[in-house]
Amino acid sequence: MHYYLIVALQVFCIYHLYKHRKPYYWFFLIFFIPVGGVIYLITHVFNKRDAEKITSEITHLINPTKKIKDLEKKLQFSESYQNRVNLADAYLEIKDYNNAISHYLEALEDGSQNNFYLITQLIEAYFYLEDNILYAEQIKGYKEFIKSRTQFLYGLALEKEEKLDEAEHNLKQIDIRYSFYEERLIYAEFLLRRSKKAETKNILEEIYTESQHMTKLNKRLFRITILKVEKLLKSF
Repeated sequence: MHYYLIVALQVFCIYHLYKHRKPYYWFFLIFFIPVGGVIYLITHVFNKRDAEKITSEITHLINPTKKIKDLEKKLQFSESYQNRVNLADAYLEIKDYNNAISHYLEALEDGSQNNFYLITQLIEAYFYLEDNILYAEQIKGYKEFIKSRTQFLYGLALEKEEKLDEAEHNLKQIDIRYSFYEERLIYAEFLLRRSKKAETKNILEEIYTESQHMTKLNKRLFRITILKVEKLLKSF
């Protein structure tokens, strides 16, 4: 029982960490320090909304439609910028891209806000529906854009427009060790399509080597990606 409680705590902390974009080093603290999960809860969860916050997030994780309904009620009660963005984020989480885009666009009409985060989410939603790079052009000058998933999606959109050199420049920024495994695999496949076999093999070998040192949880999370990497490596 003690073992399962520890695993449950680690899973929740990783979910919370990923959702709220906390520094990556917390992954290592949570998994390799016995009290890492407890420290994370105290510093990043309990000091915000205490145990009620944990219960709410676990419920929403299990039943995402309840989260949508709760956020819709909040928006009906108060049509604030943040309530609308929160609802759009929830739609994006469940891959309801049309509703997510609708709310993001409405929130974007509020010219008093710093819309960098909003535009990154809008780009993410648009990517799965159409080749839209309009909004990326608005924020690519921001330092937060560099080496982000948003820049990666921008690179893929550029490839679809056959702007291959520009696409490669933007996709290359995501090639950061011990992170972005799925994105780096896609970048490697892009290089292979451009007949850059040496660069492709180098990235695949790096991902494979890193996979040998992953935690058990990460191995489960990225199992399909690792299998694809191994399959591609066998073709060289």
